[in-house]
Amino acid sequence: MNPSELRQRGKEMIDLVADYWETIQDRDVMPNVHAGYLRPLIPSEAPQTPDNWEDIFKDIERVIMPGVTHWQSPNFHAWYPTAASSASIVADILCGGLGVVGFSWASSPACTELEIVVLDWLAKALGLPEFYLASRTGGGVIQGTASEATHVAMLAARAKAIDREKERDPNQSDADIIQKLVVYTSKESHSSVERAALLSNVQFRLIEADETNSLRGESLVQAIEDDKRKGLVPFMAVATFGTTPSCSFDRVDEIGPICNKEEIWLHIDAAYAGCSFVCPELRKDGIQFSDSFSINPHKWLLVGFDCTALWLKDSQRLVNAFTVDRIYLKHDKEGLVHDFRHWHVPFGRRFRSLKLWFVLRIMGIEGLQNYIRKHCDLAKKFEELVLADNRFELAATTSLGLVCFRLKGKDELTQKLIQEVHKTHKIMLTASSLKGVFNIRFVVCSEKTEETDVVYAWKLISELAGQVLGTPCNL
Repeated sequence: MNPSELRQRGKEMIDLVADYWETIQDRDVMPNVHAGYLRPLIPSEAPQTPDNWEDIFKDIERVIMPGVTHWQSPNFHAWYPTAASSASIVADILCGGLGVVGFSWASSPACTELEIVVLDWLAKALGLPEFYLASRTGGGVIQGTASEATHVAMLAARAKAIDREKERDPNQSDADIIQKLVVYTSKESHSSVERAALLSNVQFRLIEADETNSLRGESLVQAIEDDKRKGLVPFMAVATFGTTPSCSFDRVDEIGPICNKEEIWLHIDAAYAGCSFVCPELRKDGIQFSDSFSINPHKWLLVGFDCTALWLKDSQRLVNAFTVDRIYLKHDKEGLVHDFRHWHVPFGRRFRSLKLWFVLRIMGIEGLQNYIRKHCDLAKKFEELVLADNRFELAATTSLGLVCFRLKGKDELTQKLIQEVHKTHKIMLTASSLKGVFNIRFVVCSEKTEETDVVYAWKLISELAGQVLGTPCNL
């Protein structure tokens, strides 16, 4: 496409996206296709000569849309939100148009410097400790996902532990030390923590959570003491603010002082719930004890995927763990500015700070606060509907935008209910298990969700519950 064609086709695509958003509630939120549906719809080989735009454009609806799960639908209540907003989309257009690969300051100064600034903006908006600001010893960096953030933090913590153990016994090799390192987390934490441990080649301990599904200090102390008696080296703990099963919060106010005393790196995975800290009344204590902290603006701050913000108390620890240089990467500003290729696993990186910058400016902190408070209010509305129906019960305390609920009685009833809900393709939910009890998760996800959508979802759930139980719905 030449620039003239880009103007025309770009406008057509923007119109398609705008029309999609305006009518998304008319589409079934869940696709009704079989596995492998797409291959017969397109040729078996790429075209030898260019296809025309009109055919490509028609194939969006013919080929792609039938297999799309509509994450931005007001009827999507599964997993956690994956944010999208017009501000973020416009920024992504600019990112794609500039085509920057910002692996170092020299490769594009604006890419590096805007990221430093907007992550300081966001840290201040969340009320994070000052040591996470770039003007101090720490700083922030954009990762692709919370999984990457946890892995990167773990590699930095491992490097720190190796240095410390070598100071105590210089005769130890890296391999000798690594085989003794242990990382701790709750059984309620995300599976990505275990994957990070596998990739880091360290031992991994899952600790039982308490009755509120939170990791407590006493349980961590016991696990640490058990491993130290075995000659192992505790080096990291990963706490969660907003677990996936129930949006519970680990007691970092208890865990933090223990980690500091034991010289254990404390990482807080606050992928979803940490976004709510733009609202002062929703903040949690204990972050001051952490060594790294991450949130996903692409979950709950209207920044499109992918955009995970990771802050480090001592960013040099991360840089030391990742630095591999070649002469073709040298530039005359080294040491004066960040080269973010040393801050994560990939070498290249997109200009992702643009969409964070656009969203923060177009929404403002107040706009983001109102958006999050509205989602919390809508979750409370759904909770009220659950509690008003004596066939149902809450499976956990409602937390932020998540309500965990179930039919009273055997798990099979709730399992049957979610199956019947998904057969309709009208709303989408996910399940979890808390202390071995099956339940359904209802999450307020879309920017478009209103109280009428919450009531619609409950009416459908209630009617189908009547069919499962053989009793009329309670409306």
